[in-house]
Amino acid sequence: MHGEKRSGIVELDIDRLAFGGKGLGKTKEGRVVSVEGSLPGQRVRVRLGRVREHFTEARLEEVVRQSPHAVSPRCTHFGYCGGCRLQHLDYPQQLEAKANQVREALELLGGFAEPPVEQGVACRHVYGYRNKMEYTFGDVRWLTPEEIARPDQADRDFALGLHPRGRWDRIIHLEECHLPHAMSVEILKVVQDAGARSGLRPYTTRTHEGYWRFLIVRQGVRTGQWLVDLITSDEPREQVKVETLARHLNETFPGVTTVTHTISSSRAAVATGEEERVLIGPGFIEEEIGGLRFRISPRAFFQTNTEGAERLYEEAVELAALGEGERVYDVYCGTGTIALLMAARAREVVGFELEAAAVVDARANAELNGLENTVFVEGDAAKLLRGGPVWGEPDVVVLDPPRAGLHPDVRSLVPALGAGRLVYVSCNPATLAADLAEICRNGYELKTVIPHDMFPHTPHVECVSLLTAC
Repeated sequence: MHGEKRSGIVELDIDRLAFGGKGLGKTKEGRVVSVEGSLPGQRVRVRLGRVREHFTEARLEEVVRQSPHAVSPRCTHFGYCGGCRLQHLDYPQQLEAKANQVREALELLGGFAEPPVEQGVACRHVYGYRNKMEYTFGDVRWLTPEEIARPDQADRDFALGLHPRGRWDRIIHLEECHLPHAMSVEILKVVQDAGARSGLRPYTTRTHEGYWRFLIVRQGVRTGQWLVDLITSDEPREQVKVETLARHLNETFPGVTTVTHTISSSRAAVATGEEERVLIGPGFIEEEIGGLRFRISPRAFFQTNTEGAERLYEEAVELAALGEGERVYDVYCGTGTIALLMAARAREVVGFELEAAAVVDARANAELNGLENTVFVEGDAAKLLRGGPVWGEPDVVVLDPPRAGLHPDVRSLVPALGAGRLVYVSCNPATLAADLAEICRNGYELKTVIPHDMFPHTPHVECVSLLTAC
Protein backbone atom coordinates (compact mmCIF):
# COMPACT_ATOMS: atom_id res chain seq x y z
CA MET A 1 0.00 0.00 0.00
CA HIS A 2 1.16 3.49 -0.77
CA GLY A 3 2.24 5.42 2.32
CA GLU A 4 3.20 2.30 4.29
CA LYS A 5 6.61 2.04 5.95
CA ARG A 6 9.28 -0.39 4.80
CA SER A 7 12.14 -1.32 7.06
CA GLY A 8 15.56 -2.64 6.20
CA ILE A 9 18.97 -1.51 5.01
CA VAL A 10 19.94 -1.77 1.35
CA GLU A 11 22.86 -0.66 -0.78
CA LEU A 12 22.32 1.05 -4.11
CA ASP A 13 23.95 3.36 -6.64
CA ILE A 14 22.66 6.90 -7.05
CA ASP A 15 22.09 7.63 -10.73
CA ARG A 16 20.72 11.16 -10.87
CA LEU A 17 19.14 14.03 -8.99
CA ALA A 18 15.38 14.44 -8.94
CA PHE A 19 13.71 17.84 -9.04
CA GLY A 20 14.07 19.09 -5.47
CA GLY A 21 17.64 17.86 -5.08
CA LYS A 22 17.18 14.31 -3.78
CA GLY A 23 19.28 11.52 -5.26
CA LEU A 24 17.57 8.65 -7.07
CA GLY A 25 18.70 5.04 -7.32
CA LYS A 26 17.16 1.59 -7.78
CA THR A 27 17.08 -1.54 -5.65
CA LYS A 28 17.93 -4.93 -7.14
CA GLU A 29 14.21 -5.45 -7.65
CA GLY A 30 14.03 -2.27 -9.74
CA ARG A 31 12.24 -0.13 -7.15
CA VAL A 32 13.13 3.58 -7.41
CA VAL A 33 14.47 4.96 -4.13
CA SER A 34 14.70 8.67 -3.22
CA VAL A 35 17.53 9.61 -0.84
CA GLU A 36 17.94 13.06 0.71
CA GLY A 37 21.55 14.28 0.72
CA SER A 38 22.89 11.75 -1.79
CA LEU A 39 24.73 12.52 -5.03
CA PRO A 40 24.96 10.97 -8.50
CA GLY A 41 27.91 8.57 -8.61
CA GLN A 42 27.69 7.57 -4.96
CA ARG A 43 27.07 4.06 -3.71
CA VAL A 44 25.11 4.41 -0.51
CA ARG A 45 23.66 2.36 2.29
CA VAL A 46 20.14 3.54 3.10
CA ARG A 47 17.28 2.69 5.42
CA LEU A 48 14.04 2.24 3.48
CA GLY A 49 11.08 4.28 4.62
CA ARG A 50 7.72 5.37 3.29
CA VAL A 51 6.45 3.85 0.05
CA ARG A 52 5.05 6.31 -2.48
CA GLU A 53 3.27 5.55 -5.76
CA HIS A 54 6.37 5.67 -7.95
CA PHE A 55 9.24 5.48 -5.46
CA THR A 56 10.30 4.64 -1.91
CA GLU A 57 11.74 7.22 0.45
CA ALA A 58 14.93 6.31 2.27
CA ARG A 59 17.32 7.81 4.82
CA LEU A 60 21.02 7.98 4.05
CA GLU A 61 22.97 5.85 6.54
CA GLU A 62 26.42 5.66 4.94
CA VAL A 63 28.28 6.62 1.77
CA VAL A 64 29.98 3.39 0.71
CA ARG A 65 31.66 4.89 -2.35
CA GLN A 66 32.02 8.61 -2.91
CA SER A 67 30.95 10.36 -6.10
CA PRO A 68 33.71 11.71 -8.36
CA HIS A 69 31.68 14.93 -8.46
CA ALA A 70 31.61 15.45 -4.70
CA VAL A 71 33.28 18.59 -3.30
CA SER A 72 33.73 20.02 0.18
CA PRO A 73 30.89 22.39 1.09
CA ARG A 74 31.96 25.91 1.97
CA CYS A 75 29.47 26.64 4.77
CA THR A 76 29.72 25.31 8.32
CA HIS A 77 25.92 25.14 8.50
CA PHE A 78 25.73 22.78 5.52
CA GLY A 79 23.87 19.55 6.12
CA TYR A 80 21.08 20.94 8.25
CA CYS A 81 20.39 24.46 6.95
CA GLY A 82 17.46 24.70 4.56
CA GLY A 83 19.06 27.45 2.49
CA CYS A 84 21.18 25.49 0.01
CA ARG A 85 21.59 21.73 -0.17
CA LEU A 86 23.85 21.07 -3.18
CA GLN A 87 27.10 22.69 -2.04
CA HIS A 88 28.72 19.25 -1.95
CA LEU A 89 28.17 18.70 -5.71
CA ASP A 90 30.52 20.37 -8.18
CA TYR A 91 28.88 23.16 -10.14
CA PRO A 92 29.01 21.70 -13.69
CA GLN A 93 27.08 18.68 -12.40
CA GLN A 94 24.53 20.92 -10.71
CA LEU A 95 23.94 22.70 -14.00
CA GLU A 96 23.65 19.45 -15.97
CA ALA A 97 21.26 17.96 -13.40
CA LYS A 98 18.93 20.95 -13.60
CA ALA A 99 18.76 20.87 -17.40
CA ASN A 100 17.99 17.13 -17.21
CA GLN A 101 15.22 17.79 -14.68
CA VAL A 102 13.60 20.30 -17.03
CA ARG A 103 13.82 17.80 -19.89
CA GLU A 104 12.33 15.00 -17.78
CA ALA A 105 9.47 17.21 -16.60
CA LEU A 106 8.56 18.09 -20.18
CA GLU A 107 8.70 14.42 -21.20
CA LEU A 108 6.89 12.87 -18.24
CA LEU A 109 4.48 15.64 -17.24
CA GLY A 110 4.05 17.46 -20.53
CA GLY A 111 4.10 14.52 -22.93
CA PHE A 112 6.76 16.07 -25.20
CA ALA A 113 8.60 13.22 -26.94
CA GLU A 114 11.73 15.23 -27.74
CA PRO A 115 11.49 18.55 -25.89
CA PRO A 116 13.75 21.27 -27.36
CA VAL A 117 15.67 21.90 -24.13
CA GLU A 118 18.96 23.69 -24.64
CA GLN A 119 22.07 23.54 -22.51
CA GLY A 120 21.65 25.27 -19.16
CA VAL A 121 22.92 28.83 -18.76
CA ALA A 122 25.39 28.94 -15.87
CA CYS A 123 25.43 31.53 -13.12
CA ARG A 124 28.60 33.61 -13.40
CA HIS A 125 28.96 33.88 -9.62
CA VAL A 126 28.04 30.73 -7.70
CA TYR A 127 28.35 32.47 -4.33
CA GLY A 128 27.39 35.97 -3.24
CA TYR A 129 24.63 36.21 -5.83
CA ARG A 130 21.52 36.86 -3.71
CA ASN A 131 20.43 40.50 -3.43
CA LYS A 132 17.75 39.75 -0.85
CA MET A 133 17.73 37.71 2.35
CA GLU A 134 14.84 37.12 4.72
CA TYR A 135 16.07 36.16 8.18
CA THR A 136 13.73 34.91 10.91
CA PHE A 137 13.80 35.47 14.67
CA GLY A 138 12.97 32.50 16.87
CA ASP A 139 12.83 31.55 20.54
CA VAL A 140 14.13 27.99 19.98
CA ARG A 141 17.66 27.88 18.63
CA TRP A 142 18.74 24.92 16.52
CA LEU A 143 21.73 23.28 18.19
CA THR A 144 24.22 20.84 16.72
CA PRO A 145 25.01 17.71 18.79
CA GLU A 146 28.27 19.38 19.83
CA GLU A 147 26.43 22.48 21.04
CA ILE A 148 23.86 20.41 22.91
CA ALA A 149 26.70 18.71 24.79
CA ARG A 150 28.10 22.05 25.97
CA PRO A 151 26.46 23.02 29.26
CA ASP A 152 27.60 26.64 28.89
CA GLN A 153 25.68 27.17 25.66
CA ALA A 154 24.04 30.58 26.05
CA ASP A 155 20.95 32.11 24.46
CA ARG A 156 19.24 28.86 23.55
CA ASP A 157 15.97 30.79 23.52
CA PHE A 158 17.07 33.51 21.07
CA ALA A 159 18.10 33.12 17.45
CA LEU A 160 18.12 35.06 14.21
CA GLY A 161 18.87 33.29 10.95
CA LEU A 162 17.34 30.58 8.78
CA HIS A 163 15.23 27.50 9.40
CA PRO A 164 16.83 24.04 9.45
CA ARG A 165 15.60 21.87 6.61
CA GLY A 166 12.04 20.77 7.29
CA ARG A 167 11.88 22.37 10.76
CA TRP A 168 9.73 25.46 11.08
CA ASP A 169 9.89 25.39 14.89
CA ARG A 170 13.67 26.01 15.08
CA ILE A 171 16.05 28.73 13.89
CA ILE A 172 19.73 28.39 13.04
CA HIS A 173 21.57 31.31 14.61
CA LEU A 174 23.64 31.98 11.50
CA GLU A 175 27.37 32.48 11.81
CA GLU A 176 27.90 32.60 8.06
CA CYS A 177 26.04 32.40 4.76
CA HIS A 178 27.69 32.52 1.35
CA LEU A 179 24.68 33.08 -0.87
CA PRO A 180 24.36 36.85 -0.27
CA HIS A 181 27.04 39.54 -0.26
CA ALA A 182 29.20 39.40 2.90
CA MET A 183 27.72 42.71 4.10
CA SER A 184 24.31 41.07 4.45
CA VAL A 185 25.77 38.72 7.07
CA GLU A 186 27.54 41.64 8.80
CA ILE A 187 24.20 43.44 9.07
CA LEU A 188 22.64 40.23 10.37
CA LYS A 189 25.21 39.96 13.15
CA VAL A 190 24.64 43.54 14.28
CA VAL A 191 20.90 42.88 14.50
CA GLN A 192 21.52 39.54 16.25
CA ASP A 193 23.51 41.35 18.94
CA ALA A 194 21.05 44.24 19.30
CA GLY A 195 18.06 41.89 19.48
CA ALA A 196 19.69 39.69 22.12
CA ARG A 197 20.59 42.73 24.27
CA SER A 198 17.21 44.43 23.89
CA GLY A 199 15.48 42.33 26.54
CA LEU A 200 12.64 41.66 24.07
CA ARG A 201 11.81 38.13 23.02
CA PRO A 202 11.30 36.80 19.49
CA TYR A 203 7.72 36.26 18.38
CA THR A 204 6.48 32.66 18.43
CA THR A 205 3.36 31.14 16.88
CA ARG A 206 3.11 28.76 19.86
CA THR A 207 1.91 31.50 22.19
CA HIS A 208 1.56 34.42 19.74
CA GLU A 209 3.77 36.46 22.03
CA GLY A 210 7.09 38.16 21.46
CA TYR A 211 8.39 41.22 19.61
CA TRP A 212 11.11 40.50 17.04
CA ARG A 213 9.79 38.74 13.92
CA PHE A 214 11.87 39.13 10.73
CA LEU A 215 14.86 40.95 9.28
CA ILE A 216 14.90 41.65 5.53
CA VAL A 217 18.11 42.85 3.89
CA ARG A 218 18.04 44.00 0.24
CA GLN A 219 20.99 45.08 -1.90
CA GLY A 220 21.12 47.26 -4.98
CA VAL A 221 24.02 45.42 -6.63
CA ARG A 222 24.58 48.02 -9.36
CA THR A 223 23.80 51.10 -7.23
CA GLY A 224 25.51 50.13 -3.95
CA GLN A 225 22.36 50.96 -1.98
CA TRP A 226 21.13 48.74 0.86
CA LEU A 227 17.70 48.47 2.50
CA VAL A 228 17.03 46.98 5.92
CA ASP A 229 13.48 46.21 7.03
CA LEU A 230 12.87 45.28 10.67
CA ILE A 231 9.55 43.48 11.17
CA THR A 232 8.14 43.37 14.69
CA SER A 233 4.91 42.92 16.59
CA ASP A 234 2.78 45.94 17.42
CA GLU A 235 4.24 47.30 20.65
CA PRO A 236 4.34 51.14 20.43
CA ARG A 237 6.33 51.47 23.67
CA GLU A 238 9.21 49.48 22.17
CA GLN A 239 9.52 51.40 18.91
CA VAL A 240 12.32 53.54 20.31
CA LYS A 241 14.56 50.45 20.38
CA VAL A 242 13.96 49.87 16.67
CA GLU A 243 14.69 53.53 15.95
CA THR A 244 17.97 53.30 17.90
CA LEU A 245 18.94 50.17 15.97
CA ALA A 246 18.12 51.90 12.67
CA ARG A 247 20.48 54.79 13.47
CA HIS A 248 23.18 52.33 14.51
CA LEU A 249 22.87 50.42 11.24
CA ASN A 250 23.06 53.62 9.21
CA GLU A 251 26.15 54.80 11.12
CA THR A 252 27.88 51.39 10.98
CA PHE A 253 27.11 50.71 7.32
CA PRO A 254 27.07 53.92 5.23
CA GLY A 255 25.70 51.91 2.30
CA VAL A 256 22.47 51.30 4.24
CA THR A 257 20.52 54.15 2.71
CA THR A 258 17.06 53.06 3.86
CA VAL A 259 15.82 51.46 7.09
CA THR A 260 12.13 50.72 7.53
CA HIS A 261 10.07 49.32 10.38
CA THR A 262 7.15 47.07 9.47
CA ILE A 263 4.58 46.43 12.21
CA SER A 264 2.61 43.20 12.11
CA SER A 265 -0.29 42.04 14.25
CA SER A 266 -0.72 38.82 12.26
CA ARG A 267 -0.71 35.54 14.17
CA ALA A 268 0.97 33.85 11.21
CA ALA A 269 4.73 33.61 10.63
CA VAL A 270 4.82 35.73 7.47
CA ALA A 271 7.18 38.60 6.70
CA THR A 272 4.52 41.22 6.03
CA GLY A 273 2.66 43.77 8.11
CA GLU A 274 -0.11 46.33 8.24
CA GLU A 275 1.99 49.45 8.85
CA GLU A 276 5.35 50.56 7.47
CA ARG A 277 7.44 53.31 9.08
CA VAL A 278 10.37 54.82 7.19
CA LEU A 279 13.09 55.44 9.75
CA ILE A 280 16.10 56.25 7.56
CA GLY A 281 16.23 57.39 3.93
CA PRO A 282 13.55 57.49 1.21
CA GLY A 283 11.96 54.11 1.99
CA PHE A 284 13.29 52.35 -1.10
CA ILE A 285 16.49 51.55 -2.98
CA GLU A 286 17.17 51.40 -6.69
CA GLU A 287 18.71 48.81 -8.98
CA GLU A 288 19.79 48.78 -12.62
CA ILE A 289 19.05 46.03 -15.15
CA GLY A 290 19.49 46.26 -18.90
CA GLY A 291 20.25 49.96 -18.77
CA LEU A 292 17.01 50.73 -16.89
CA ARG A 293 16.57 51.77 -13.29
CA PHE A 294 14.07 50.14 -10.94
CA ARG A 295 12.76 51.24 -7.57
CA ILE A 296 12.63 48.50 -4.91
CA SER A 297 10.54 48.97 -1.77
CA PRO A 298 10.65 46.53 1.17
CA ARG A 299 7.79 44.38 -0.15
CA ALA A 300 8.34 44.78 -3.90
CA PHE A 301 9.00 41.67 -5.95
CA PHE A 302 12.37 41.77 -7.65
CA GLN A 303 14.44 38.81 -8.81
CA THR A 304 16.91 37.91 -6.08
CA ASN A 305 19.85 37.45 -8.46
CA THR A 306 20.46 40.76 -10.25
CA GLU A 307 22.96 39.55 -12.83
CA GLY A 308 21.08 36.32 -13.43
CA ALA A 309 17.80 38.20 -13.86
CA GLU A 310 19.40 40.50 -16.41
CA ARG A 311 20.57 37.54 -18.50
CA LEU A 312 17.18 35.80 -18.16
CA TYR A 313 15.28 38.92 -19.21
CA GLU A 314 17.66 39.64 -22.08
CA GLU A 315 16.94 36.12 -23.30
CA ALA A 316 13.19 36.75 -23.07
CA VAL A 317 13.50 40.01 -25.04
CA GLU A 318 15.65 38.31 -27.68
CA LEU A 319 13.19 35.43 -28.11
CA ALA A 320 10.32 37.89 -28.42
CA ALA A 321 12.07 39.32 -31.52
CA LEU A 322 10.08 42.53 -31.26
CA GLY A 323 9.51 45.03 -34.03
CA GLU A 324 8.92 48.72 -33.36
CA GLY A 325 5.28 48.49 -34.39
CA GLU A 326 4.38 45.52 -32.18
CA ARG A 327 2.31 45.33 -29.02
CA VAL A 328 3.17 43.15 -26.02
CA TYR A 329 0.90 41.79 -23.30
CA ASP A 330 2.83 41.00 -20.11
CA VAL A 331 0.66 38.75 -17.95
CA TYR A 332 1.74 38.55 -14.27
CA CYS A 333 3.93 41.62 -14.87
CA GLY A 334 4.80 42.28 -11.22
CA THR A 335 6.70 45.56 -10.87
CA GLY A 336 7.21 45.74 -14.63
CA THR A 337 10.79 44.60 -15.09
CA ILE A 338 10.28 42.53 -18.25
CA ALA A 339 7.58 44.89 -19.53
CA LEU A 340 9.85 47.92 -19.38
CA LEU A 341 12.77 46.11 -21.00
CA MET A 342 10.45 45.16 -23.88
CA ALA A 343 8.94 48.65 -24.04
CA ALA A 344 12.28 49.97 -25.26
CA ARG A 345 11.78 47.89 -28.45
CA ALA A 346 8.01 47.68 -28.88
CA ARG A 347 5.26 50.10 -29.85
CA GLU A 348 3.35 49.42 -26.64
CA VAL A 349 3.41 47.11 -23.64
CA VAL A 350 0.33 46.32 -21.55
CA GLY A 351 1.02 44.72 -18.17
CA PHE A 352 -1.52 42.86 -16.03
CA GLU A 353 -0.97 42.41 -12.30
CA LEU A 354 -3.19 41.42 -9.38
CA GLU A 355 -1.18 43.10 -6.60
CA ALA A 356 -2.03 46.78 -6.31
CA ALA A 357 1.33 47.68 -4.73
CA ALA A 358 3.20 46.03 -7.61
CA VAL A 359 1.19 48.06 -10.13
CA VAL A 360 2.09 51.27 -8.29
CA ASP A 361 5.78 50.25 -8.46
CA ALA A 362 5.49 49.35 -12.17
CA ARG A 363 4.01 52.75 -13.03
CA ALA A 364 6.67 54.50 -10.96
CA ASN A 365 9.41 52.51 -12.72
CA ALA A 366 7.98 53.45 -16.13
CA GLU A 367 8.03 57.12 -15.15
CA LEU A 368 11.53 56.78 -13.69
CA ASN A 369 12.79 55.53 -17.06
CA GLY A 370 10.74 57.89 -19.21
CA LEU A 371 8.86 55.05 -20.92
CA GLU A 372 5.46 56.39 -21.91
CA ASN A 373 4.42 53.46 -24.13
CA THR A 374 3.35 51.30 -21.19
CA VAL A 375 -0.02 50.61 -19.59
CA PHE A 376 -0.27 48.71 -16.31
CA VAL A 377 -3.67 47.26 -15.45
CA GLU A 378 -4.53 46.19 -11.92
CA GLY A 379 -6.67 43.10 -11.60
CA ASP A 380 -7.00 39.35 -11.96
CA ALA A 381 -5.66 38.38 -15.39
CA ALA A 382 -8.12 35.48 -15.55
CA LYS A 383 -10.98 38.01 -15.45
CA LEU A 384 -9.33 40.80 -17.42
CA LEU A 385 -8.55 38.58 -20.42
CA ARG A 386 -12.07 37.12 -20.72
CA GLY A 387 -13.10 40.10 -22.82
CA GLY A 388 -10.39 39.34 -25.36
CA PRO A 389 -7.70 41.81 -26.49
CA VAL A 390 -9.49 44.90 -25.15
CA TRP A 391 -6.22 46.82 -25.06
CA GLY A 392 -5.45 46.06 -28.70
CA GLU A 393 -4.39 42.82 -30.33
CA PRO A 394 -1.00 41.63 -29.02
CA ASP A 395 1.78 40.42 -31.26
CA VAL A 396 3.64 38.88 -28.31
CA VAL A 397 2.37 37.62 -24.96
CA VAL A 398 4.79 37.26 -22.04
CA LEU A 399 3.86 34.84 -19.26
CA ASP A 400 5.78 34.96 -15.98
CA PRO A 401 3.56 33.24 -13.40
CA PRO A 402 4.33 32.24 -9.79
CA ARG A 403 5.46 28.70 -8.91
CA ALA A 404 1.90 27.38 -9.17
CA GLY A 405 1.94 28.18 -12.89
CA LEU A 406 -0.80 29.70 -15.01
CA HIS A 407 -4.31 29.99 -13.66
CA PRO A 408 -6.40 27.44 -15.64
CA ASP A 409 -8.52 30.26 -17.10
CA VAL A 410 -5.43 32.19 -18.21
CA ARG A 411 -4.03 29.04 -19.78
CA SER A 412 -7.16 28.65 -21.91
CA LEU A 413 -7.61 32.36 -22.67
CA VAL A 414 -4.09 33.17 -23.87
CA PRO A 415 -4.27 31.23 -27.17
CA ALA A 416 -7.47 33.10 -28.03
CA LEU A 417 -5.61 36.43 -27.93
CA GLY A 418 -4.08 35.52 -31.29
CA ALA A 419 -0.46 36.52 -30.59
CA GLY A 420 2.09 35.10 -33.00
CA ARG A 421 4.65 34.48 -30.26
CA LEU A 422 4.46 33.50 -26.59
CA VAL A 423 7.41 33.90 -24.22
CA TYR A 424 7.01 31.91 -20.99
CA VAL A 425 9.32 32.57 -18.05
CA SER A 426 9.04 29.86 -15.39
CA CYS A 427 10.47 29.05 -11.98
CA ASN A 428 8.90 25.57 -11.78
CA PRO A 429 9.55 22.87 -14.43
CA ALA A 430 6.54 20.83 -13.31
CA THR A 431 3.95 23.56 -13.83
CA LEU A 432 5.82 24.75 -16.93
CA ALA A 433 5.41 21.31 -18.49
CA ALA A 434 1.67 21.15 -17.84
CA ASP A 435 1.08 24.69 -19.08
CA LEU A 436 3.12 24.24 -22.27
CA ALA A 437 1.31 21.00 -23.08
CA GLU A 438 -2.08 22.68 -22.81
CA ILE A 439 -1.03 25.69 -24.87
CA CYS A 440 0.43 23.44 -27.57
CA ARG A 441 -2.91 21.63 -27.80
CA ASN A 442 -4.46 24.97 -28.69
CA GLY A 443 -2.57 26.15 -31.73
CA TYR A 444 1.04 26.69 -30.65
CA GLU A 445 4.35 24.91 -31.20
CA LEU A 446 7.13 24.78 -28.61
CA LYS A 447 10.32 26.08 -30.22
CA THR A 448 12.84 26.20 -27.39
CA VAL A 449 13.28 25.93 -23.62
CA ILE A 450 16.42 27.45 -22.11
CA PRO A 451 17.19 26.63 -18.45
CA HIS A 452 18.88 29.39 -16.45
CA ASP A 453 20.58 28.58 -13.17
CA MET A 454 20.01 31.68 -11.07
CA PHE A 455 20.31 29.91 -7.72
CA PRO A 456 23.45 27.72 -7.52
CA HIS A 457 23.61 25.12 -4.73
CA THR A 458 19.79 25.04 -4.51
CA PRO A 459 17.36 22.79 -6.42
CA HIS A 460 15.70 25.77 -8.13
CA VAL A 461 15.93 26.45 -11.86
CA GLU A 462 14.38 29.14 -14.07
CA CYS A 463 13.46 28.64 -17.73
CA VAL A 464 12.56 30.89 -20.63
CA SER A 465 10.56 29.29 -23.45
CA LEU A 466 9.36 30.38 -26.87
CA LEU A 467 6.16 29.19 -28.53
CA THR A 468 4.93 30.24 -31.96
CA ALA A 469 1.48 30.06 -33.50
CA CYS A 470 1.02 27.12 -35.86
